[in-house]
Amino acid sequence: MKSPIGARCLRERESKVVMTMAMANSLSSGFNSMKVWKAIGHPKCYEPKFISSLGFGNSRAFRTKCDYSCFEVREVSYRPPGTELSLLNAVTFSLPEKSFGLIFGQSGSGKTTLLQLLAGLSRPTSGSITIQRYGNDGNPNQSPEPLPSERVGIVFQFPERYFVADNVLDEVTFGWPRQKSDIKMKEHLALRLQRAINWVGLNGILLDKDPHSLSGGYKRRLALAIQLVQIPDLLILDEPLAGLGMKMIMVPI
Repeated sequence: MKSPIGARCLRERESKVVMTMAMANSLSSGFNSMKVWKAIGHPKCYEPKFISSLGFGNSRAFRTKCDYSCFEVREVSYRPPGTELSLLNAVTFSLPEKSFGLIFGQSGSGKTTLLQLLAGLSRPTSGSITIQRYGNDGNPNQSPEPLPSERVGIVFQFPERYFVADNVLDEVTFGWPRQKSDIKMKEHLALRLQRAINWVGLNGILLDKDPHSLSGGYKRRLALAIQLVQIPDLLILDEPLAGLGMKMIMVPI
């Protein structure tokens, strides 16, 4: 059986993969009272969206001793400014650190809108999106804190629309600081680059190649490498399998 998308990345991080599936109990225009179910795969996923918490201890703001952390969405609703129509209604779920989540539903049900809220690209009309830490007894051991948007990576449905560089190397490293760094920092960044390229299977692609000349599948891989090299605490994939052939879908990344 093939590994799920991202499993190889988490194995490299020696993380235990826990697969969760978030589904709506209503097929209306928005998510209502979302429930989270533990699962490994599903036969019919309706354009799935993946979210993966790679660990919430990477950023300084969250570097603290604790037993485990959860990315928690509580009673989140969203109504676009100037309208009376709510696209999301009371969405609630939690995603433990070092785990996968799958959000699926019919087209137009609000999946992408929800992911934009999780990534900090939009603000919910009501509700909260936070990191909550828990102790051995299962109770919170400190107040919930927001996850900074710079610690969230997102791969959009059509990532090539957001490519800005003329070659693969510059595309992957576009967000890196441009000032001169010391030798240790350069070595550290080079290692991160090598790992990201290896994780997504871009080893055979020339780094001076135009990213827009890549096939659809390799554009997805490049977009994923761009986010992985930043080592995000939360990784969001918006319909990562859309437009891919079966051969490319079955290739574990």
